[in-house]
Amino acid sequence: MAAAAAGLSWRRVSSFTGPVPRSRHGHRAVAIRELLIIFGGGNEGIADELHVYNTVTNQWFLPAVRGDIPPGCAAHGFVCDGTRILVFGGMVEYGRYSNDLYELQASRWLWKKVKPQAPSNGSPPCPRLGHSFSLYGNKCYLFGGLANESEDSNNNVPRYLNDFYELELQHGSGVVGWSIPVTKGILPSPRESHTAIVYCRKDVGSPKMYIFGGMCGCRLNDLWELDIETMTWSRPETKGTVPLPRSLHTANVIGNKMYVFGGWVPQSAGGEISAPDGEWKCTGSFSYLNLDTTEWIGLISDCQEDKSNLLPGPRAGHCAVAVGTRLYIWSGRDGYRKAWNNQVCCKDLWYLDTERPLAPSQVQLIRATTNSFQLKWDEVPTVEGYLLQLHADSPVPLVAGTPGTGAPETSVLSSQGGCSLHQSLQSVPSIPYAEMKVDHPSQTNNLIPNNVRVALSSSSKVEGKEKVAAPENKVTQETMKNHTDATGFKELNAPSLLPVCTSSSAQTSPNVAELHDLDKQSVNPDSSVTSTISSTQTMVTPQAVKTESSSTNGAVVKDETSLTTFNSKSEAAETAYVTPSTRVSTGQTNDSHSSRAPQRLPAPVKTRDRRWYDVGIFKNNSAVVSQFYLLPEETLNINSKMEGADVPDYRLLKKQDLFPGTVYRFRVAAINGCGVGPFSKISEFKTCIPGFPGAPSTVKITKSVDCIHLSWEPPVSPSGNILEYSAYLAIRSTQLQENPSQLVFMRIYCGLKTSCIVTAAQLSNAHVDYTSRPAIVFRISAKNERGYGPATQVRWLQDMKTSGSK
Repeated sequence: MAAAAAGLSWRRVSSFTGPVPRSRHGHRAVAIRELLIIFGGGNEGIADELHVYNTVTNQWFLPAVRGDIPPGCAAHGFVCDGTRILVFGGMVEYGRYSNDLYELQASRWLWKKVKPQAPSNGSPPCPRLGHSFSLYGNKCYLFGGLANESEDSNNNVPRYLNDFYELELQHGSGVVGWSIPVTKGILPSPRESHTAIVYCRKDVGSPKMYIFGGMCGCRLNDLWELDIETMTWSRPETKGTVPLPRSLHTANVIGNKMYVFGGWVPQSAGGEISAPDGEWKCTGSFSYLNLDTTEWIGLISDCQEDKSNLLPGPRAGHCAVAVGTRLYIWSGRDGYRKAWNNQVCCKDLWYLDTERPLAPSQVQLIRATTNSFQLKWDEVPTVEGYLLQLHADSPVPLVAGTPGTGAPETSVLSSQGGCSLHQSLQSVPSIPYAEMKVDHPSQTNNLIPNNVRVALSSSSKVEGKEKVAAPENKVTQETMKNHTDATGFKELNAPSLLPVCTSSSAQTSPNVAELHDLDKQSVNPDSSVTSTISSTQTMVTPQAVKTESSSTNGAVVKDETSLTTFNSKSEAAETAYVTPSTRVSTGQTNDSHSSRAPQRLPAPVKTRDRRWYDVGIFKNNSAVVSQFYLLPEETLNINSKMEGADVPDYRLLKKQDLFPGTVYRFRVAAINGCGVGPFSKISEFKTCIPGFPGAPSTVKITKSVDCIHLSWEPPVSPSGNILEYSAYLAIRSTQLQENPSQLVFMRIYCGLKTSCIVTAAQLSNAHVDYTSRPAIVFRISAKNERGYGPATQVRWLQDMKTSGSK
């Protein structure tokens, strides 16, 4: 089939929610993070509404726009600069074109008509349609289009344009004015319905604009290059087969490739250009130009026909948008009919992953019990799932090749923490929030090869409603003493940040939390911190991103590279119980009570087991791990799963429970339509040993004028009487200059109370951690008769614009 021959994996999105826009052509679209924003186009009249599609939730919505709302238009210019969008020109009604310029602030859905200054060396652009409008830096570049020479809109006298303008933008909002650059070389010939993209090679810093194809009475397939620094036009020599002449196609840059899809092409065979009145048709052909080598590569030729609905059908006047390395295509005009009033428009939305996904961040520990971990990692955009693997520090028993009859996958692994979004203080009320489900129902069974039916874990949000404890006025300040923690390892200069020895209740507070700097407010991580998927939040304000945090049940683990220590025995980073400030031995524990842990099954392995075992495939970026899949004997000669390798059929594998007091290493890889991407760096965590107290929960920070109040709840599983609590503050140190990842902590409180005051003097010595967003780091741990248990870490987010003293 055509799709298989091209090595492509197009996916049709078949399930939407919200008001789906009517099909159309001549519309335009841009992307702001995960949002596709579509405006204009025509089909039984010109559309004037703004539609937004969330690629993460599969949700369409109509934002409540306000301000100088522009009239509907088609074949207009449409560019995105951060969170503002500029619209120029287009057809506003049949035969009547526009040269108006509008600006949309997507952070507020506010339209504004702007009036740029006229160029000093000529007239401003005339009304037009089918022009290109490209952004680079703080300038937009306008080229060509079609003008109507007749004053009577019913008597259209077309004039093809090849004029070239530069529009300078003001930072954030507004424009300066038009200018007509003085260019060198020969201008491209007049045309409309062409494409223009801007690309800058990594090794050569000169940006180039490329114009391809278009219409000037007949269709074109010439390629033009403009060096933006020298303003020199040229015709680059290309290799490979040049696509057929076309117009109303799309061109998008992903990486170093310009992907060209669809358009109107001549009906005649052999690629000969038809006469102006010749037959023409829509095409579904798909090619890319390698912009570094200027070589054309054909992916789907015009003669290839796909009867299995695995490829987007032929179309022209559609929109195409790149979201990361994924290309989306929506609607467009279909069919062979030439007459404007006999058009047939597509209604489908497709996407194509053009590359394997990037490696996720290291797996982060939220909390642990004696036989489970709650884990999280940073979300990778535009992926369909994640493959999580573990490696046991202790030998894993061999398993015969007979299939297991274990419980269904959904009862073994469930993704906790939820995907619902909260609305931060700076979020936009006009943008709806929805449950974040990557839901492509038609593709679920095709996620992994070999017809694997792996349950993609759904998410749920756990909310807490704890009250703020009264602050403690007494503050004890001293450097932390060495102590033996729940794992039996002796640590220096820092409290342990070890797994929590608690029950597996979903209400248990996590190990790591992140709080915002909100003046005179109690900040509850269970209710005030965004729950998961912060990088795919529906808001589009740049300010709102600063207050996002990725959390599960209030625990934040996003981008916590400062919590990582590196073990020289491993080629990758191995997180030792997420305890950065010490070097922790990975050998046998010296805890005299460790013999109380359940005895492990023996395994006849002489050397250290280096195999990786699949935990499962997860739809979202968090997981609760209590079991993993064992490999049958015939596959034990495979040391590790290579990138892109087939995932086994989990229904045929047995499962192994996690053991108490055992070190496990984790890595995760993202999955998209191109397969399994590279694995993350390695993280290392240890399950708890029974008897030690769990970590304190529900940490809250209340800011006053000259101090802050730090409070917490007792561990859910104290495992006896709590004798005392210790609270620590990460402080500035010369050791940090030598090794920024090795945080140095000072004890600021020790006592039975579950709250304390942190004075301004103490905060003045605080270290601000910049590994993700700027934050001050606290740790709180509890002690019972057996010793100190794991610590809860809290990252208190700082607004460095207003907290210069911190």
